Amino acid sequence: MISLFNQSGSGRGQTVVASDAATRALSVTAVENDFVERVYTDISWWYDLFFGPTLQAGRLEAIGRLPLRPGDRILEVGVGTGINACLYPRDCHVTGIDFSASMLAKADRRIAARGVRNVDLQQMDAAKLEFEDDSFDLVYAPFVISVVPDPVQVTREMHRVCRPGGHVVVLNHFRSENRAMAWAERILSPLTVHIGFKADLDLPAFLLQTGFEPISIAKVNIPRIWSLVTFRKGC
Repeated sequence: MISLFNQSGSGRGQTVVASDAATRALSVTAVENDFVERVYTDISWWYDLFFGPTLQAGRLEAIGRLPLRPGDRILEVGVGTGINACLYPRDCHVTGIDFSASMLAKADRRIAARGVRNVDLQQMDAAKLEFEDDSFDLVYAPFVISVVPDPVQVTREMHRVCRPGGHVVVLNHFRSENRAMAWAERILSPLTVHIGFKADLDLPAFLLQTGFEPISIAKVNIPRIWSLVTFRKGC
């Protein structure tokens, strides 16, 4: 049994009981790192043209909701082409990682062109973060948890490198609570994975399997089918 917050993050929501949530697959679609790398190599040239404008409202709203303070050390997991990297306050230090060399090359060009000096980029597997425990004040994964082979391991790694009292934040599309929509998302997921995401990621199972309870879940972007899930690491 897992208790979830309501979608506005303003209070306790309904308790969801799912006997198999601790063990069931998070998606009907499984991927491996080599597949993900090929997909993002293929889509890197048009990623900004489509996902730039369609997800920008969600990016801006999410950045505004992040619990940021001057001087914070931020890790962005799945920095992609660097769209988010240019949105952070300049008084924070940002480390952006990505598995795809093609996406990182675009991010490097974007950051250089815009004169962004507070962002460093590294190629890295999010499931095996090459950082010490408690290295960052905020660890943020925008639009990436439904891409990686093992969302639970990635989230646990994000939690490990976050300092006690800091925040781990996931921005992602999760499977709808509407049965008809959920059915459609399961059907579409083997197709959408070829453009970079699984359409049917199971939020209750994801939360239960990570072992972390969010302090808030807020809907962002237009349409509001993306969720900003915020965790606070215990002291």
